[in-house]
Amino acid sequence: MYKVAIIGYGNLGKGVSLALEKVDDIECVGIFTRRDPASVKPVTDLKVYSVDELEKYKDKIDVLILCGGSATDLPDQTAKYLENFNTVDSFDTHARIPEYYEKLSKVASKSKKLSAISIGWDPGLFSIARALFSSVLPSGNDYTFWGKGVSQGHSDAIRRIEGVVNAIQYTIPKQEAIDSVRNGSNPTLTTRDKHLRECFVAVADDADKEKIESQIKNMPNYFADYDTIVNFVSDEEVKAMQKKLSHGGFVFRSGDTSSENGQLLELCLKLDSNPEFTGSVLLAYARAVARLSKEGKSGVYTVFDIPLKYLSPKSEDYLRSTLL
Repeated sequence: MYKVAIIGYGNLGKGVSLALEKVDDIECVGIFTRRDPASVKPVTDLKVYSVDELEKYKDKIDVLILCGGSATDLPDQTAKYLENFNTVDSFDTHARIPEYYEKLSKVASKSKKLSAISIGWDPGLFSIARALFSSVLPSGNDYTFWGKGVSQGHSDAIRRIEGVVNAIQYTIPKQEAIDSVRNGSNPTLTTRDKHLRECFVAVADDADKEKIESQIKNMPNYFADYDTIVNFVSDEEVKAMQKKLSHGGFVFRSGDTSSENGQLLELCLKLDSNPEFTGSVLLAYARAVARLSKEGKSGVYTVFDIPLKYLSPKSEDYLRSTLL
């Protein structure tokens, strides 16, 4: 039985706790929060502790599942926790992953712990598809589309802006761009060509809306490279939208294997709940981290470094006889 702990209990933490209900080889020691533990009401039967108590459980936890945001939480939290624990996280700021990897590698080399980073569906499962598709179809182009759906990381980044009370952000793929890929024309598409980002933002009464809109639209790595619409709405309207956190997307590889034959590879995800699905991915990789650690492995891993057999609760014999 592998032992995990959930660090942070927002939507993603809730998703992990629900994923734990579906497995029987992983046990959760508890939820560790920066908030008053009494104020946290788990959706499943889990104990809640202050994050200040975490060190007491150092020898009782195989892997910490970090459920903080990529904008401000994970860059500092993961390095701190990796000093004493194995970790898995969903850091999703694509442009900063190399920098994040290097920072954590220095910590892991000293602590001899193992960290799986940028685990989710993108980065994560979509990353695997891009690597696999481009390997088997070297002559071609990759295309990734997200949405329509709620981006948790982008929504969280908006909520960190001073004066913002609440926010939700929808990523919307441009249908004409998808159609141009599906018809095999191998178009050259910019980031702006492929997606629209639409934000619904509730602000304080005295907030400067023009300043906040400018901060959103010019936020590097999040909105600066996209056509972005900012709608100012009430907190009640945002909360109503937050009841449904659906998402999804497509990965394509379009190319050819000869001058006569074109090929199109596609992976599609349609998710009723982004955080619940991401929580399930994190839990599978937490299992892998626990296994690899017990084998004496350490360092920083991505989805490219972890064999699929480590993710499954099934035996290798079962995988060969049933899924191969």
